[in-house]
Amino acid sequence: MKLSKTNYLIYQDCGKNAWLKIHKPEVYKSQPLSEFEMMIIETGNDVDTLARGLFPNGVLVEDRDDTELTKSLIEKKTPVIYQPVFETEKFKMISDIFVWNSEVGAYDVYEVKASNSGENKKAKDEIYSNDLAFQYVVLKENNIPINKLYLVRLNKEYIRAGDIDLNGLLTKEDFTDKVNGIIDAVSSDMDSAFGVLSQTEEPHGECKCITRGRSSHCTTFKYSNPDVSDYSIHDIARIGLSKKKLEDLVDMNLEKFSILEVPEDFELSDIQKNQVQVAQIDKKLIDKNAISEFLETIKYPISFLDYETFPSAIPRFSGYGPFNQIPFQFSLHIASEESIEPAHSEFIFSESTKPDIEFIEALQKQLPKTGSIIVWNKSFEMGINNKLVERNPEYKDFLENLNSKVVDLEDVFKKQMYVHKGFKGKTSIKFVLPTLSDLSYKELGIQNGAVASDTWNKIVTDQYSETDKQTQIQDLLKYCKLDTYAMYAIWKHLLSVI
Repeated sequence: MKLSKTNYLIYQDCGKNAWLKIHKPEVYKSQPLSEFEMMIIETGNDVDTLARGLFPNGVLVEDRDDTELTKSLIEKKTPVIYQPVFETEKFKMISDIFVWNSEVGAYDVYEVKASNSGENKKAKDEIYSNDLAFQYVVLKENNIPINKLYLVRLNKEYIRAGDIDLNGLLTKEDFTDKVNGIIDAVSSDMDSAFGVLSQTEEPHGECKCITRGRSSHCTTFKYSNPDVSDYSIHDIARIGLSKKKLEDLVDMNLEKFSILEVPEDFELSDIQKNQVQVAQIDKKLIDKNAISEFLETIKYPISFLDYETFPSAIPRFSGYGPFNQIPFQFSLHIASEESIEPAHSEFIFSESTKPDIEFIEALQKQLPKTGSIIVWNKSFEMGINNKLVERNPEYKDFLENLNSKVVDLEDVFKKQMYVHKGFKGKTSIKFVLPTLSDLSYKELGIQNGAVASDTWNKIVTDQYSETDKQTQIQDLLKYCKLDTYAMYAIWKHLLSVI
């Protein structure tokens, strides 16, 4: 076995997960990649290919096992090499871009990441430093002359104007000092990882993710921790941010780590206590006065509005930056009074051109001039509107007026005016809706926002036949329509409660 860079980084996150990936791939792959995860991989490939334009006319090593071609290119001091392959007795890895620096007689290494230069930078820098350190250890063992180690990623400040400016879109950050500071530690850790992952006997017991919140669990958590209940201490809201609390709960050896077994006197926040309480006593917590006050702020006609967007890493249109959301669809249900079923209208843009103007003008045409606008998680829709203003200032008055009328229905659940065990500590509409009504997304062709986003991208990049394209457009319309009708149904339920 040769330990790859990818598997080493998985090992750093969870050693048992990495072992299962190598020795029991059927377990590791038992949960197929989600649409979101596949989008991340595809985005990474797109940005990696684009970054080669920073160093044109390079030679691509197409075979991911071709160390001989790589060796030949290195010996010839080939100016630019894409995807060179290296291995040692224990390790194997592929670099992104090698650039020969003739002034110092060594290669500069460029690692490309499809991430934004501003998001979670500290945490990501640590991962990227380990990535480059792994490469450096392997390269030094191969006696490759190395000068500098760089990270290439997207510049959050970049706004496209006309054709893409690669040097504006992509930053080149010198990580050499960061890597030099951890080389010895990473080299030692690589040897330890190789020792663990080359063993044929499966590591015993639970994986390290047992002391992490549910959203941070590894791919094989269920396999390694079969006794953990489906609704466990790991589902307590924001418990992953309270590492000591979660570790203390784990150390109590509660039966199946169930949320039902959390001691009444265990220190939790008020939000966490309420979540645990409703699960344990099997009763709802409803603050009717707070809900009543919230509902009184809503004015007729009531517009239930939802957007669908695509976060393009590489800006497709002028005025867009990396990962700026492209708004391509909305659904609208309008309730003129409580006793009448809401009227529905919708918009979808299925061309490959910039949708901004058509999107805004459809909103202008379909939204009432007065009344409240109900959304779920207002920071999203209002954020989209603010970006639309930046790109289309002639619509500023309309969009700012729209934002002034927005009411966030999720606030009822975020502020715990209504707490139900079926929410499992979440406030997503995907948890609230089936708990409070008979409505569900399960029968739809598209069941979540990530799939909707990916579907639209495939439509406008001609990845469907014309027949399939029309089918997918109809599925998108049905999905978004349920989002707004869901808000209407939840609003009606809240009225019945008070």
